[in-house]
Amino acid sequence: MDVKAVVKEKYGEAARRAAVGQTSCGCGTTAGGCGDPITSNLYDVEQLGSLPVEAVVASLGCGNPTALAELKEGETVLDLGSGGGIDVLLSARRVGATGKAYGLDMTDDMLALARQNQARSGITNAEFLRGEIEHIPLPNDSVDVIISNCVINLSADKDAVLREAFRVLKPGGRFAVSDVVVRGHDVPAEVRRSMELWIGCVAGALEEGDYRAKLEGAGFTQVDIEPTRIYKVEDARAFLADAGPDLVAMAEKVDGRFMSAFVRAVKPGETTAPCCGPTCCPKS
Repeated sequence: MDVKAVVKEKYGEAARRAAVGQTSCGCGTTAGGCGDPITSNLYDVEQLGSLPVEAVVASLGCGNPTALAELKEGETVLDLGSGGGIDVLLSARRVGATGKAYGLDMTDDMLALARQNQARSGITNAEFLRGEIEHIPLPNDSVDVIISNCVINLSADKDAVLREAFRVLKPGGRFAVSDVVVRGHDVPAEVRRSMELWIGCVAGALEEGDYRAKLEGAGFTQVDIEPTRIYKVEDARAFLADAGPDLVAMAEKVDGRFMSAFVRAVKPGETTAPCCGPTCCPKS
């Protein structure tokens, strides 16, 4: 089965539900995908109150990268797999009128929803692009910060994603994503074979050491993987609940072996500083 096609179908359905105000959650396969331990309680009330309800109910992530990425006024931000736009719109507010926030998504229904949410929010310094995270439609060295929220784990070619992220970042640019990560051991083969769990962010997750090695292989430095939530056996039962009795019985085997994490890395080099006057600019 084609992973990309299944992801597009699943998230297209989630977008259509969100467009009519129905909650949809992507990571976790409990009934309707809602209220699962991965996607719940990621944003504070103040953040949610500033956005259209359709952006909030379409949130399918496993973290809150906008709260952790330390975005600065005037920066250009790219969200890989932007969905209904919640992290793009929050980022656009953080970088201000002199900054820009891009969202990239391959699902037409999600892009339509995100653009509607942008129009409702009145935010003008955001732009949603159609494309795949393995082939980012932006020039080299054009982005200050890359964020993503529980999407890279869904890609079947994570090396391509990380190479592309490195390419579009400016020298000194920051990779700051939330993702589901495996803690130290391989996921049981039965879980990896379950497409529903792949869509639920589990089967596609990288082992922590592999994630670090792939980032370094793409050229990144200062790699750091910080756990934000570690899932215990009770959580495993919740996100395995719709996968059938055999996989439910595997909950004990995945106890403590999955976590949501904030993954940081830096593209080496220095961003060129603006001229600040005759005391710091080179003489002609």
